[in-house]
Amino acid sequence: MVQVTELGYMGIGVANVDEWKNFATQIVGMEFVDEKEGDRCYLRMDYWHHRLVVHANRSDDLEYLGFRVAGPDEFQQMQRQLSAAGIKYRVASDEEAEERRVLELLKLADPAGNPVEVFHGPEIQYSKPFHPGRRMHGRFKTGTGGVGHCIVRQDDVPAAQRFYTALGMRGSVEYKIRMGKRTVAPVFMHCNDRDHTVAFGIGPQEKRINHLMVEVENLDDVGMTYDLVRHHKVPVTITPGKHSNDHMYSFYMRNPSGWVFEYGWGGRPATHQSEYYVEDIYGHKPEAGGFSVDVAPKR
Repeated sequence: MVQVTELGYMGIGVANVDEWKNFATQIVGMEFVDEKEGDRCYLRMDYWHHRLVVHANRSDDLEYLGFRVAGPDEFQQMQRQLSAAGIKYRVASDEEAEERRVLELLKLADPAGNPVEVFHGPEIQYSKPFHPGRRMHGRFKTGTGGVGHCIVRQDDVPAAQRFYTALGMRGSVEYKIRMGKRTVAPVFMHCNDRDHTVAFGIGPQEKRINHLMVEVENLDDVGMTYDLVRHHKVPVTITPGKHSNDHMYSFYMRNPSGWVFEYGWGGRPATHQSEYYVEDIYGHKPEAGGFSVDVAPKR
């Protein structure tokens, strides 16, 4: 079975590009790139041309997830795999692939309607070293793990699990958490060394995306970023702590579009065997809405 290898890029819609530029560079530490295309700009985390595409369309939500396959052979096999699973897709035009800075591209959607893209051959810019938007002790940890991981909205969790399994991912429930009178049992799917690349099943969400996790190579960058967040009064939604599933030390903050960034360090590799947990190792206390995306961003 052909597998996607990473979450290579993500597209997001935003209402205020200037707010996002300031947040992404001065708080998160990403590099901002304006190619003078008018309706979009880019955020870099490493040698890739981009990891996030910022679309100035006022949606303040996820626009698409871009999953990588290894090469043209895997790209062809993925089409056969999707057809066998009864999943509709479209082979993008050369112009659409060029727009994403990749060699070839498929367009499809998961069961909740979240736009998904499968690609191979991203543009890598080794002649243009990553330049963080502000001082960092280290760099972002991407490599084989890609951008990081995200939690997205899904109304039919079994259907979503079948869909992402058809992309070559594997996974299951990793937490069973009591929230009032109900138990939340999210499903975590992985495709590389990260514990998970995409997850779903946390309950109703207003937006397509709950949060995006980005990981850094140096623990001190988590601490420094947390200080910056508090100094600039960026809302913290989950306080610093350590997860039981991926052992990531992290905290969560609300971005200018109202959904959440997780900023982490020290995640362990995927165990490739199922386990579940009822709480985190320590910390991660809810604040300013917790995992909720119903809190409107401050304008």
